[in-house]
Amino acid sequence: MRAIWTGAIGFGLVNIPIKLYSATESSSLDLDMLDRKDLANIKFKRVNEQTGKEVKWDNIVKGYFMKDHYVVLEDADFEDASPEKTKMVNLHTFVKLSDIDSIYFETPYYLEPQKGGEKAYQLLVKALDKTKTAGLGAFVMRNVEHLAIIKPYQNALVLNKIRYQQEIRELDELKLPTSVKIQKAEMDMATQLIQQHSSSFDISKYKNEYMEDLMKIIKQKDKGKRPTIRKIKVENTKADDLLAKLRASLG
Repeated sequence: MRAIWTGAIGFGLVNIPIKLYSATESSSLDLDMLDRKDLANIKFKRVNEQTGKEVKWDNIVKGYFMKDHYVVLEDADFEDASPEKTKMVNLHTFVKLSDIDSIYFETPYYLEPQKGGEKAYQLLVKALDKTKTAGLGAFVMRNVEHLAIIKPYQNALVLNKIRYQQEIRELDELKLPTSVKIQKAEMDMATQLIQQHSSSFDISKYKNEYMEDLMKIIKQKDKGKRPTIRKIKVENTKADDLLAKLRASLG
């Protein structure tokens, strides 16, 4: 794995030098975009809007539009905006993981201690595990400030980027049911159905079956075979059928 950020965790007056690695990888197939006529690869170019000519990466800068002109920002400008956050994840407070709703969770990353930081790293792992808490802080990566929590995971530390409150949309625009009457028998059967199928969480039982099925179709087409098309019709449950469907689900 290649580190995508290096810096330190600020834990009180203790600084733990770390490297940050992506903790996930895509399970989707790597599909290329092709021209249907000759199956040639489709390429994207960075083109100057005025001249129509391609621009090299070295000549591309970032700018912010101010009324009638652009202000160009260099790499040093991004670091000067908050130099401590480009190098540090300061843990300002510690929170219970159960207090953070899953809607806030974003990308996970593995944290690895750099030379000399092993003992402090292991201490933080064990202390967070013992207190069942996660450290909350902020850091800057790729010129963007991220809110993050650091938590223990299998004798290691994982940093999870989490969303800010203002990034979560309000529910006002959704047409949600508010005055639907639920019968006691319907509620009893629904809870019974949930209890009947409840189990401890085991992610290893699940895999990306859609990608496997898609790969089978690719192999069939590669051999010149016509894949079987499965049709499925989803029948929505009506309100007056709800009790019968619940009873049938319970077997």
